[in-house]
Amino acid sequence: MSRLPELDEAALTAHQQKVFDDIASGPRGNVYGPLRVWLQSPGLAETAQALGQYARYDSALPEHLSELAILITARYWSSGFEWSHHAPIALQVGVPEQAVTAIAHARQAEFDDPQMQAVFDFAVDLHLNKKVSDKGYDGAHAALGVQACVDLVGICGYYTLISMTINVFDVEDGDGPTLPKLDMPIAAYFRN
Repeated sequence: MSRLPELDEAALTAHQQKVFDDIASGPRGNVYGPLRVWLQSPGLAETAQALGQYARYDSALPEHLSELAILITARYWSSGFEWSHHAPIALQVGVPEQAVTAIAHARQAEFDDPQMQAVFDFAVDLHLNKKVSDKGYDGAHAALGVQACVDLVGICGYYTLISMTINVFDVEDGDGPTLPKLDMPIAAYFRN
């Protein structure tokens, strides 16, 4: 039995239709993947999609830094749908190809750009250790500022929610690149 709930667009409740229309008319342009799952609970969908719009489009982080954090979150959760959609975007907006490849294989990435390194170190530390070390926080704070640090936590948190939804409801990967399978638990990775 498939866990992915069907969404009959012709039979949406008034609340579902409002949220559907808000998503479709916003910067995403369509309602797909985990957003369709969330519409089974329109109150959650309404709130989460608003947070997602901020996290993806309106945060204090420039797009390349936001996409870097999204990729790390997708890899941590082995969220194929998220990876297939965001890896091409990350490359388009300036995340280096060698970094995307390293993240795909859950390996350490090195950046010439101190902001990118700060985002990488912070996001990996947050996911693996469920907190950020003083060194990681101080580096991110110095490179990005406090608002960007707060927004970075929000981006990682929002894309964790997305990834959990994808994984629980078996949302199929998109048409983009696929994540390689890992041989060990994720906590054993990103160390070197």
